[in-house]
Amino acid sequence: MKKLSVVVSLITADNDFQREQAAAAEDAARRLGIDVQVIYAESDGILQSQQLLKIIQSDGKSRCDAILFEPAGATGLPQVALAAVSAGIGWGVLNREVDYITDLRRRHKAPVFSIAADHTEIGRTQGRQLAALLPRGGSVLCIEGPSQSMAAKGRTTGLADTTPGNISIRTVRGQWTRESGHRSVASWMRLSTSRETRYDAVAAQNDAMAMGARKAFEEISEPSIRSRWLGLPFLGCDGLAKTGIVWVRSGQLTATVVSPPMAGQALEMMVKALQTGINPAEHTRVAQHSYPSLEDLASGRAAKAQGGSAV
Repeated sequence: MKKLSVVVSLITADNDFQREQAAAAEDAARRLGIDVQVIYAESDGILQSQQLLKIIQSDGKSRCDAILFEPAGATGLPQVALAAVSAGIGWGVLNREVDYITDLRRRHKAPVFSIAADHTEIGRTQGRQLAALLPRGGSVLCIEGPSQSMAAKGRTTGLADTTPGNISIRTVRGQWTRESGHRSVASWMRLSTSRETRYDAVAAQNDAMAMGARKAFEEISEPSIRSRWLGLPFLGCDGLAKTGIVWVRSGQLTATVVSPPMAGQALEMMVKALQTGINPAEHTRVAQHSYPSLEDLASGRAAKAQGGSAV
């Protein structure tokens, strides 16, 4: 009997969360006894579309049974999804909810579903973390993800929902990687406007960009300015066991929002659907939480954060 074969298409290999997505898929594939191929789109939605269409249009012997993909661009590739299910290939969307799933499930037999973190709720949790750390208010430098990213947009919306009115947010843009966080903050610091406000915290939409921001501040030549920046609370998101959680425990980050990779769970859902012919739920949400807890932040760290020197 031919082993099931699944392609997992991810955004980039230069991001901790994406690498953990790949590892989770590969671990699940070993447990399930199936073949999995992980490919990366180099943060390019057009390239991702081309890669997947080439796979879908391959001959019958080498064609995969299903595709799991995390969108690299602004859309969920509805035409590629249609091509896949029309060819009898299962289609699972990672980390984004898309509006075409109901229609594809009604018209085609191949499994179709999405599984995603609630990015708005992630942003809300980060806003609550800031409220706990800065009860008297202040100014926050925020490193957002790419402008076309639905995850970044959701996290921005959520942050605005729960950040108290006495906290102001200044934003710069990154690309989910540590290098982009470093580059964005280093460029921002060269602007005269970066010295016009006293800052009380640094928050990034993922842990990698938060660590990139720390690196930019570590490179400041003036010791007093460098120490003041590095003495502020640094917040991130994702909370992976080998990175974000470790950085919080080591004191490099003050807090993170834990949102675990879902590629392994998605692969299990896809394999079960292929084997039983029963579609999973159209949309599955992955739970998230603050680390440390909001209570611990408010009771144990707020005084320290407020007592530090603002920039």
